[in-house]
Amino acid sequence: MRTLVKNIKELVGVETSPKFRKQGKEMAQLESVKDACLLVEDGKIKAFGPMSEWNGTADKVVDAAGRMVMPTFCDSHTHIVYANSREHEFVDKIRGLSYEEIAKRGGGILNSAKATAAASEDELYDMAKQRLDEVMRMGTGAIEIKSGYGLSTESELKLLRVIRRLKENSPMTIKSNFLGAHGIPMEYRGHQEDYVDLVINEMIPKVAAEGLADFIDVFCDQGFFTVEDTARILEAGIKYGMRPKIHANEMAVSGGVQVGVKYNAISVDHLEQMGDAEIECLKGTETMPTILPGCAFFLNLPLSPARKMIEAGLPVAMASDYNPGTSPSGNMQLILSMACIRYRLTPEEAINATTLNTAYAMGVSNEVGSIAVGKKANFYITKPIASYEYMPYAYGENKVERVFLNGVEV
Repeated sequence: MRTLVKNIKELVGVETSPKFRKQGKEMAQLESVKDACLLVEDGKIKAFGPMSEWNGTADKVVDAAGRMVMPTFCDSHTHIVYANSREHEFVDKIRGLSYEEIAKRGGGILNSAKATAAASEDELYDMAKQRLDEVMRMGTGAIEIKSGYGLSTESELKLLRVIRRLKENSPMTIKSNFLGAHGIPMEYRGHQEDYVDLVINEMIPKVAAEGLADFIDVFCDQGFFTVEDTARILEAGIKYGMRPKIHANEMAVSGGVQVGVKYNAISVDHLEQMGDAEIECLKGTETMPTILPGCAFFLNLPLSPARKMIEAGLPVAMASDYNPGTSPSGNMQLILSMACIRYRLTPEEAINATTLNTAYAMGVSNEVGSIAVGKKANFYITKPIASYEYMPYAYGENKVERVFLNGVEV
């Protein structure tokens, strides 16, 4: 099946020599083709170039009618399988309670874990599928989904089985992440090493036995898991073939970046608290620093020094952190806007941060994240807009008109 998308005003994010990620000054490079066409064959990109050079045939023709075409967003950090919203905690935050204070009294992650334990797998699947469809319509084509609202062996396995069903039934590219070490259950407070033992000795082997997780993750931060806890969990996960990822430095400079780099984590995420030592530690590594603008916005946290990181030669990715407590939105168009407005990235840098670099952060930049021959035909057609700079500029407007995943409109 050959599909031709013709009359494209500008085809953005093309690569003739594909990269796995962009870093430093490379992030400002965004290639495009004006007055373009795009050929899809059997779900993958077959060719692209100026419309004037097209002289082939196709089984189906899609007329972009002078609109922009861009690669779909890749969202490398979400927690979309959960049972309840937490707007009451939102009000608590407005009244002055901190995230840590809410967590200490059994709210936050523990609140979601309680609701998740009470929900059936089918109920969790239906709710998560609705969220997945919502972000897909806004232009997201690849997504990583974490567990972490289980905090018991039974509930964590339930969450990961839901993620597996989403993989099986969605056209999106989906990666699963085992985050059993997301919070410390109340019954383990004061002796959290026993919960770490549970994660290592019971949860990880059972997750691996069912092949439920691509990655293993730990919330390594003040008030959560220590560097020593994190190292033990990552080592155990690696033995079962799960590549590490890290929640690090949201509340404090926790050592999470360093332990992530030590264990070759594919990404270290959050990074609201970053010093020169953390930036230096990331240089020359395979680890992608991933910023979560929605969380910093929702919790009024300090902003990660994205500009400083890029100027130091690092790559930067930006993901949504879609979850019920600290970032209840998976709108990657908004993340693109925040990247420019709050973190002072140029539109070119921001587009690379939310497509190619986030694809790298979930291990799929060889498949998605840019318009390149051989990659999945994951792209969207915008509404009529003047330029790609309009995408981050108009932060309150849905600029996506049509979404294609694996070459098929969804």
